[in-house]
Amino acid sequence: MKDFMKAPAPSIGNGIHVTTQELVALEGRARDLAFMQRARSHQQLAGRMQSSVRGRGLIFEELREYLPGDDVRAIDWRVTARTRKPVVRVYGEEKERPAIVVVDQRINMFFGSRFAMKSVAAAQAAMLAAWRILGSGDRVGGFVFNDEDISEIKPHRSRNAVIALADRIAEKNGMLKSTYAGAPSPEALDNVLRQVAGVAHHDFLLVVVSDYDGHGDTTRQLLLELSSRNDVICLLIYDPFMLELPTTGDIVVSGGALQAELSFRQAGVRQSIDTFARDRGRELREWQRQLGLPMLPISTAEEVAPQLRSLLEQSAWRQRRR
Repeated sequence: MKDFMKAPAPSIGNGIHVTTQELVALEGRARDLAFMQRARSHQQLAGRMQSSVRGRGLIFEELREYLPGDDVRAIDWRVTARTRKPVVRVYGEEKERPAIVVVDQRINMFFGSRFAMKSVAAAQAAMLAAWRILGSGDRVGGFVFNDEDISEIKPHRSRNAVIALADRIAEKNGMLKSTYAGAPSPEALDNVLRQVAGVAHHDFLLVVVSDYDGHGDTTRQLLLELSSRNDVICLLIYDPFMLELPTTGDIVVSGGALQAELSFRQAGVRQSIDTFARDRGRELREWQRQLGLPMLPISTAEEVAPQLRSLLEQSAWRQRRR
């Protein structure tokens, strides 16, 4: 393990690739992030979720009849005297919450028209979340995937675990190149979610960072199943180029081994791309409504940390209004 205990000042690099050092240096930028939680605790990434584990904690849950083995100190003597049956006060015990950050580093993420590649924005967003989770005292791990394989970092409450996650992200990020000759893997998103489901059985916090390329009914079902047992936050990485197409010029796009030249002078080309982008956005927003998942859009045209901070504050306000 490399020694990054003394991280350099935060750096955005060149926007094309990231290094482990740059990702480690984001630790300081994550300290003021605050996630409101939908139901179980007051904040999503502010640590220490409430648990259904019974114990003598600070959060009152219910009164129930005394059972053999209950702590006699939990008996509510006033209710016991009134009902003439021994009754105990049950409290919810606070418990740490493990978290998993899922990071997309497929070839479809190697695109950016302004500030950074989608792959870089995803790497930064994932690390900001990981550092915030660790700073809250919870265990954090992750899955980093590309078109060929999936790397797993098991949740631990240590800086070494987060640095290991940064290492895996930087490793896969560095493999992305315009000359990439491998085949794109749209099904990789579903594959990694299946692996996550095999680990996150209940009460995990899951942060999925991707452009959701290749999503479909299976993706929706996997997210639905995961969110029924865990808290899931989706960070949608997008490039505004798709929503603000130029009216002149040509562009060469690559899907790995294949390349194509698109002319924006042709209205049909612009219309096809615009329709694809907007339909996809509407579909993902509908998922957010149906599944009740926070779907937070992160643009590659701006620095990630301020965007994430603003989106989380807005999400927290909306959830307080519920």
